[in-house]
Amino acid sequence: MRVAVAGTFGPLHDGHRNLFEHALRFGEDGVVVALTSDDLAVETRHEPREIPVFDERVQSVTDAVAELDTWGREVEVRELTSEYDIAEDDPSIDALVVSPETAPELEAINDRRRRRDLEPISGIVAPYVLAADGERISSTRIVKGEIDEHGTVLE
Repeated sequence: MRVAVAGTFGPLHDGHRNLFEHALRFGEDGVVVALTSDDLAVETRHEPREIPVFDERVQSVTDAVAELDTWGREVEVRELTSEYDIAEDDPSIDALVVSPETAPELEAINDRRRRRDLEPISGIVAPYVLAADGERISSTRIVKGEIDEHGTVLE
């Protein structure tokens, strides 16, 4: 199975690492990490925050995936320039790793794939990783100084 995982991934944290680990575990035919372009990263934020530039995020993702890859998977990092780019038009993708928050988007992605005469993709839902305070780890919380990348609460 060829598995994709998509996101901004900046700053990188243990929740992202959990997504990568799921992609690696199931991606015996390869893994595609779709990394939002700088423009898309800004467009898709629910609230404005500082986001590392694309090249820095590529390096962070590449390093994290290499550290987690105990399976020796073929991993490709691609730039994501629109919301459904890659997942909707790449016939080689069999599954998409999603969070509980993004799982409902699979229906729209599969509708778009069907319109292109492509097979639907499966969803692999990776659970949230919680910080020490029981709340979800997020890049926004890290940027705000609430937690570190591992979910340790900062005072």
